[in-house]
Amino acid sequence: MNKDLRQLLRKGAPTAAAIDQFTAGHEFPLVDGTDVTFVYRGHADEVYLRRWVYGLSAAQPFQRLSDTDLWAVTMELHEDSRIEYKLDVVIEGRHELIVDPLNPVLAHDPFGANSVCQGYRYQRPDWTLNDPEARTGHIDGLRVTSKVFRDERQVSVYIPARFRRSRRYPVLLVHDGDDYLRFSDLKTVLDNLIHRLEIPPMVVALTQSSDRLKEYAGDARHARFLTDELLPLLNDKLPLIDHPRGRGVMGASFGAVSSLHAAWTFPGVYGRLLLQSGSFAFSDIGPHQRDPVFDPVVKFVNAFRSEPNSPAQKIYVSCGVYESLIYENRSLVPLLQAHGMQVRYEEVRDAHNWENWRDRLRSGLSWLFPGPLWMVYD
Repeated sequence: MNKDLRQLLRKGAPTAAAIDQFTAGHEFPLVDGTDVTFVYRGHADEVYLRRWVYGLSAAQPFQRLSDTDLWAVTMELHEDSRIEYKLDVVIEGRHELIVDPLNPVLAHDPFGANSVCQGYRYQRPDWTLNDPEARTGHIDGLRVTSKVFRDERQVSVYIPARFRRSRRYPVLLVHDGDDYLRFSDLKTVLDNLIHRLEIPPMVVALTQSSDRLKEYAGDARHARFLTDELLPLLNDKLPLIDHPRGRGVMGASFGAVSSLHAAWTFPGVYGRLLLQSGSFAFSDIGPHQRDPVFDPVVKFVNAFRSEPNSPAQKIYVSCGVYESLIYENRSLVPLLQAHGMQVRYEEVRDAHNWENWRDRLRSGLSWLFPGPLWMVYD
């Protein structure tokens, strides 16, 4: 238990005023090196910590402290870690899953919000925050009439500051682009990294699918949409580098699968891949052990593992050690390296979430598309 919490309880049950003073004077969870104490205050029959850390039990019970309405549980968390969690409060048999009332730090995703525990020494990177000195790019809308999907699709296109038609720009196609903007601050990151000369000014096409678990699961239609429809339209409208080294694809989770699949399906088109927490499920012997939605993914990844060829010259791969996909991502790296591709692999103490992917954007983008700063110092 946290030492300040022990001090509060050393003479028995503290008064409500003492508890008020304690909670007002501390940041929660209470971080003491690798020991992290989560605290809940309120009426309950039971309280559980529900954390998204693969390999640990999903629910860890709190203990009520003395004769108070304080509850606490302590867990060990490696330094530099960042995890997301909720509290499961049980009253008269009813479970309510809530964000931590004592912790204002939240992370958002398409399903809502989670509380964030920032472990010892973790700090949000400054290049993910708004820099008033950075010139800002802008986002245009692009409507794509797709013969492949027999529909029209809206694509957002990031245009860098100081854009000039007399120059040629790298282009990056991003899966789940709207989510990257909302939950990973992608526009802010691009503005900042371009301003800092860590990446060159670049055009970024932000795609979004309403049926991503199907279209991103190794779907040949989606690979054709990117390569035969979106990319030529971008080339028609914007001055882009006409070389694989100036073309990249990126995505997270199923978006990483789709990125690898597109580059594998159309070799020689994309020279750069950024793959984050890829859902690269495969089977060595017998059926795979994941949900049936992974069936087409497994079919693709098994085929890729049998004949990887060379989908891109440089590939950045990242994954959190607290997510179930860590084994599959680790397995991918030596396969890529064995077939002559330049690979940079990064493991971090985080899980399957948008802020993990946000925090990796600098290392991934600046390695794949180095700006003038890295051209000088590499």
